This record gives sequence, C-alpha cells and structure tokens, in this order.
Amino acid sequence: MLKFKKLYDGIDVTKDLVLLLSIGGLYSLSISLSNTFVNVYLWKQSQSFTDLAIFNLAIVILQPLTFILAGRWAKKIDRVIVLRIGVITLALFFIAVLYFGEKSSHYLVVLGALLGIGYGFYWLAFNVLTFEITEPETRDFFNGFMGALSSSGGLIGPITAGFIITRFESNIGYSVIFGISLALFATAVITSFFLRRRPSNGRYLFPRIYQERKSNANWRYVTNAHFLQGTREGIFVFVISVYIFITTENELSLGTYGLVHAGTAFIIYTLATKLIKKEKRKKAMIIGGTILFAAIFLIIFKPTFPLLLTYGVIIGIAYPLMLVPYSSMTLDVIGKSWKAGEMRIEYIVVKELFLNAGRIFSIIVFIAAIKIYNPSIVIPILLVIFGLGHFLASLLLLKLKVE
Repeated sequence: MLKFKKLYDGIDVTKDLVLLLSIGGLYSLSISLSNTFVNVYLWKQSQSFTDLAIFNLAIVILQPLTFILAGRWAKKIDRVIVLRIGVITLALFFIAVLYFGEKSSHYLVVLGALLGIGYGFYWLAFNVLTFEITEPETRDFFNGFMGALSSSGGLIGPITAGFIITRFESNIGYSVIFGISLALFATAVITSFFLRRRPSNGRYLFPRIYQERKSNANWRYVTNAHFLQGTREGIFVFVISVYIFITTENELSLGTYGLVHAGTAFIIYTLATKLIKKEKRKKAMIIGGTILFAAIFLIIFKPTFPLLLTYGVIIGIAYPLMLVPYSSMTLDVIGKSWKAGEMRIEYIVVKELFLNAGRIFSIIVFIAAIKIYNPSIVIPILLVIFGLGHFLASLLLLKLKVE
C-alpha cells in the first residue's frame, strides 16, 4: 500500500481500491486466457455453428436476467457478496468444463448458463463497487490502471493460451488453460474476502427506469443504440474466432490474432481518451462505426489469415473511435436523467437489458438462417447485415441533445 502511495503521490489509494483492482486484473487475465478458446474448444467437438450459437444464446439470455436479480440484491444485500457470487459462478464454469472434458459440447446450455450468470453478478457488482470505492479524485487513476490491466491481459492471454494449447497433444492444452483460469478465479474469490463489507438499502425501481424511455428521448436513443450494438456482438463474438481456426487449423494463430488486435486497440484507446474531446465525440463515433462496417468486406468472400489479421488491426483502430465517445455519451445521458444518483443501478440494468436483447435477436436469427440455408452462403450475408449494428447505433446517437 505504501509503495502505491509513493508511486502516485497525492492520491489516496485505499486498501479497498487496490483489492478491487486486483480482482479486476485477475478477472481480465483469466477471461483473456480462455474466453476466445472456449468457442474453438466446443467447435472442435461438434463442428457445428448451431451448437456454438446455442451456447452463446444461453449466455446472453441468462446474463440480463441475472443483471435484473443482481440489481435487486445490490440494493438489498452486501455488494461484495454479489461480486463474490459472480466470481464463484465463473469458477464453477471452468470446473464444469474440466469435468465434462471432451463431452462439453453435450452440455452447452448448462455451460452457457453458468457463464451468463457469472457475468451478470460480476459486472453489476463491479460497476457499483467502482462507483462507491473510488472518489472523483481517484476515479481517473482507477479507470486508467484498470484499463492497463485489461489491456495487458488482452495482450498476454490469447498468445500465451495459443502457445500452451499447441504444445500439447489432443485437448490437454485446453485443460491446462482452463485450469489456470480456474486458479485465477479462485484467487479472486479469496481476495474478495478482504474487501470491506458494504451493506445497502433503498428501493429497487427497475420498471420505473425502463418506463423512463417514454418521457426521456435521450435515454430512449441510448437504449435503442445498445440494442443495435448487441446485434453485431451476438454473432461476431464466436463466428470470427471459428473463421480463424477453420482457416489456419492452429490455435496459436488465434492467439496471434488476439495479440495483434489487443495491441492495436491498446494504442488507439490510449490516444482516443486524450484526443477525442467532447465536441469531437459524434464525429469520431461515426468514423469508428463506418470503419467497423467496412472492415467486414475483407473477410466475407475468401477469408485468409493475412486478411483476418488485417481485419483485427482495423477493428482495433475502429472500436476505440466508436466506444470511447459512445460510452462517455451514454454516461452523460444517465447522469442527467431522473434521479441518476439514486437509480444508477437501475440505469445500468436497463442498458444491459437492451444490449443483450440485441445479442439474443441476432443469435436467434443466425440459428434460424443456418437451419434453412447453406451456412457457407448465409453466414457472410448475416455478418454484413448485423455488422451494421455499431454504424446504425452511431447514427442514432447523433440525435442526442446533451449539454
């Protein structure tokens, strides 16, 4: 603790702040090690896009439902307990994957449900604790340090996992990676016991904040934009990783893609947070959304590994341009909405509900389309259609009127 205070002179770096950073860092490293490879692991077992879609559908259905429940619990019981439930559930996911082994593709709904529940509890509690543990004078430090930890995980995790997986025969490498992720989450659970208890009170008015969309045009635009954002994220999260594996048949290539993408995004995020001023937000967002859509045409006709790497670099540039102003404008709208301070949990829950509704919609359409049509023909078409998500979201947010 003293070392932190000496390094960041003038900033009151509390014990709880360091502990929350530690938990966030362990989460980021664990997820970056294994998240991309879970879809490939399941693909290798079933060779079915339908199965992958069902797995991801279970995640995005359970995640918003859990957010609603976690929001209620965050106002009724200790926030730290809600965080701990999330981390424990994520640890249970890796225990289940290790236990099921090469039969994991037979338990897609169970595995997806565990991830969705874990994400829901973890992120609701982490967002609330971040607000409560940090002060205005320490918030920039926390966000900057957390961003550095997340970026470091994104740089180190995929390439390390890809290297380990390719060093072992059969699927032993996957078991090693999932085991490491389990150990990291177990460490996060232990760390959470050192956080100061944070009991809470207050009424949970989730339906009222949902209804706020009727009288608050800005809030309606933001929630609709998150639905559009979700339509892209729903299928891209698993299709691209499988494309890379099908093209190269090598997990190290997938790790290389993750390294290139994360490295580019890290540089652009660093620049974007400094250079995108308030008056330039909408312009940057439109540019980012346009590039995200245009990049799809690199990979829909005949994806090769060099083209996929180029795609990773381009979206590594585009995502920060889109998401930095997009996130800031979202927070501005929430901050100026009805009882924002008292109802911050409810606003987060409603926002996540629309984001995941978009994901659910695109995955359901994906499943129906590949059942009816030839997947090799219809998947590129779906990538183009749902690839418009961020671009349409940026157009919609041009209507925002935030002082």
